[in-house]
Amino acid sequence: MQDKEMANDILSMINGSLSSYAGMIAQTANQQLRTTLQQTRNGDEQFQYQLFQLAAQKGYYQPAGPAEPSQVQSVRHQLGV
Repeated sequence: MQDKEMANDILSMINGSLSSYAGMIAQTANQQLRTTLQQTRNGDEQFQYQLFQLAAQKGYYQPAGPAEPSQVQSVRHQLGV
């Protein structure tokens, strides 16, 4: 497996995990477990961002371009913001 595929695979896995943390944290009544999950999520978010920056720098990952103001306004309208 090449570096590019590994970086993108790891980014994909971490993004999935980050989504899962939100659900687990929201449904956890035990404060100690909740704090542990939040700390783990925070660490994963930091790692994800560092890997994202490295992958983008090496050209492995191309983020979407900036949204047009009309697109932002459309999303805001749909969300009622």
